[in-house]
Parts: sequence; C-alpha cells; structure tokens
Amino acid sequence: MGLIAAGWIIVLLLGGGIALERTLTRQVISNFDEQLEYQLTSMIASAEIDSFGEVWFYRTLGDQRFLEPGSGLYWQISGEGFEPYPSRSLWDRTLALQAQDRGVDAGDEFNSDVSIYNSSQFEGEPLRIAERTVILPGSETRWTFAVASATEQIDNQIQQVRLILTWSFAVLGLGLIVMALLQIRYGLSPLRRVRAAIQKLRTTGENRITEPLPAEVEPLVDEVNALLDHTERQAEEARMHAGNLAHALKTPLTVLTNAATARDPNLSEAVFRETRTMQRHVDHHLARARAVGRRAVGQARSDVRASAEAVRRAVERLYPEGRLDIAGTKKALVAIERQDLDEILGNLIENAAKYGGGSVFVTLDHEPDSELLKIWVEDDGMGIPEAERSRIFDRGARLDTGKPGTGLGLAIVRDVAEIYGGTVTLGESEDLGGLLVELSLPRA
Repeated sequence: MGLIAAGWIIVLLLGGGIALERTLTRQVISNFDEQLEYQLTSMIASAEIDSFGEVWFYRTLGDQRFLEPGSGLYWQISGEGFEPYPSRSLWDRTLALQAQDRGVDAGDEFNSDVSIYNSSQFEGEPLRIAERTVILPGSETRWTFAVASATEQIDNQIQQVRLILTWSFAVLGLGLIVMALLQIRYGLSPLRRVRAAIQKLRTTGENRITEPLPAEVEPLVDEVNALLDHTERQAEEARMHAGNLAHALKTPLTVLTNAATARDPNLSEAVFRETRTMQRHVDHHLARARAVGRRAVGQARSDVRASAEAVRRAVERLYPEGRLDIAGTKKALVAIERQDLDEILGNLIENAAKYGGGSVFVTLDHEPDSELLKIWVEDDGMGIPEAERSRIFDRGARLDTGKPGTGLGLAIVRDVAEIYGGTVTLGESEDLGGLLVELSLPRA
C-alpha cells in the first residue's frame, strides 16, 4: 500500500510539476516579449524621416541601457540602400535580422507584423530579438526596426522558477508520502489489535473475542467469533460421537469378554451377534462423521435427478422383479454433498423396494415453491403404523425382522439430513397405499 501510494504521488506530482513549469516558463517568456514589443513600439513612434531621407529620433528613448556599450539591450534600424542605424550600446557590432536574411524586396507583399525570435549571433551572449518592418511617412523605404535583449535575465528567471518548483514539489511529495504511510499505519492499527486479541485467545484459552474494537473491524471480529463457534460445535460433535460410539461398543465388548472368560460354548454365536451390533454402531457414527466433515468444507451442490438415477440403477440390479419410477424436475439442486445424497436416497429407495410390494415411486421437488426441496419416496407395502413412526428412526429399530438389515437406514437418513439442515417425515401414500417418506433438503 505504501509503495502504491508513493508511486501515484510521484507520478501525479511529476506530471503536475512539468505542466506548471511549462506554464510559468511560457508566462515569463511572454512578459519578456511584451517588454520587447513595448520598446519596439516606442522606437517606431519616436522615428521620423529627415531631409536626407534617413531615420532619426525626435525624442530620446527612455531606457539608459541603449546608451551603454555592451549593456545587453540594443536597437537597430535597417533600410534598403541605407547603412544600419544602431544604438550606442551595440558599439561596433551589427544585428543580423531575419528581414535581411529573407531579402525583402520592394515588390514583395508588405507584412508589418512583429516577429520575435532567438539569436546566437553574438558569441557568449544569446539574444532575443523583436523586429517589425514599417513604412514611415515621407519615405518609400521599408524600414526594419529591431530591439534585441540578452536572454541572461529571462534564463535566470526561468531557472529560479524551476528551482522553486523542484524544491516545493519535492517537499510536498515527501510530506504526502509520509502522511500516506502514517495513514496506512493508523488505518491498519485495528488489525494489529485483532491479531493481539487472537493471540490472547491462544494463550489464555478464551473462546471469544470480547474486547471492544473499532467499527471498521467489527465484521472481521464477528466472522472470527462465528468461526470459533463453528469449530467449537464441530469439536463438541466429534466428542459426542466418540462418546456415543464408545458407549455403544462398551456393552457388546462386555458381553464378548464375559463369554470368553466363562468359556461359553455358544461363544461363536455371541461373537457373530455382538460384532454385527458393533458394526451397525460404527457404520452409523462414521456416516454422521463423514457428513459433518464434508459440510464443514463449504457449500456443496448436487444434482438430485442424477443421484436418483444412479440409485435406481443399483436398486434395480438388487430387485429386478420390482418397478421403480422417478418423476419431477430434472434441474433440482440441493446444498448437500453428492456422496451423502446418494447414501440418503439409497437407504430410502432400497428400503421401499425391500419392504414394499414391488412398486416404488419417487417424486423430485414435489413442491417447487417451498423453501426446502422436497422428495417423496412411496411404496405399495404395508406401511408403518403412526404409533411406530417415531420409534423407527432409533438406531437398530426394525419392524420386519424377517428380512436382512441393520436397522440403521432411517437413522442414518435422519442424522445426515439434519446435519445439512433438512428433515425426514413419514406418512401414508395416497396413491400406492404404502409408506410415504418426505425428505426435505436445502436448495442450492
């Protein structure tokens, strides 16, 4: 930020300084030229033609430098057929004028405009000359009046202007850069306070930034506190899952330990039974842990239709005699990871095919105007009595023990859906007469 500010300050001041220097230089030169024109006009106004046809001044020019040899201010009058009439300050020198270089003839178109130009005809004394060609009353000769002045004075003025501008803009630029750096340091000071507050969190064990901070960084502090809340919730969920899993595994392990210690003749049957129980608990908690971990990565987007079609292909291979239909929009998107969506739909559709009468109907985005995207999974089975619908979501709960299963399908569906902010409810299908499962998930 400091380098960018310094760069822009230097560029802008350099551009402004160059523009101002050129403007002031032109103004100094313009004032100098006006003085030359004024003196040239005074010469012409004071000039007359004598009886011999030559020019003379009926009054003396006011500037005394015209009388001092080598003073740096000169005049000269030239006419065709006449010797140049110089000022005393020229002494034994003569001005070489542009009108003479052009060779103005009597037949040329007459131009009485003032011409101003620089000349280096005198060694070591650059000149600026103003000349004008006029025809005086009583004479047919074209007289060229010229006033020349050494440019030392104007050069000194221009040099002084440039020196003042250089120092002024240098001091101004340095001051602006220092002020910009101070402003950056002052403006970023709240971030240093935030860093100190975060360091305090790490060293003192606090879990929130509570000290008052400037309003400019309040949104950042709010986001940091929200991140801490999110991390704390994740850690709490991880501790809860670990505790639940440990508690769930404790009983089967105790049974196996007692059976092994007592040398139970039915040990193999007990091992088979209790390991299946432990496997159910492990699968359930792993599913929740994966969902929590993937949710923390960021906002996900999954195509509901693509997931449902993939599940249908898998279920049709398991239950080829059944019928599975999918209806609804093809552009429905939900804010859930594809793997978790596949697991939810897989459990619901497989349960419908397993426990139903052979027909399964899936409706995607059943209510397009609702805030949550709703998916209906219906079958033509016996359904579930209303009194048993809440218990069926418990881990290991099974109403039909005659078919293989772990009793974790609906529990996993409910837990994963709730992790993403969704819900699962059970009802009765009006069209097929069996169970209706309504899955609601947040839209992407």
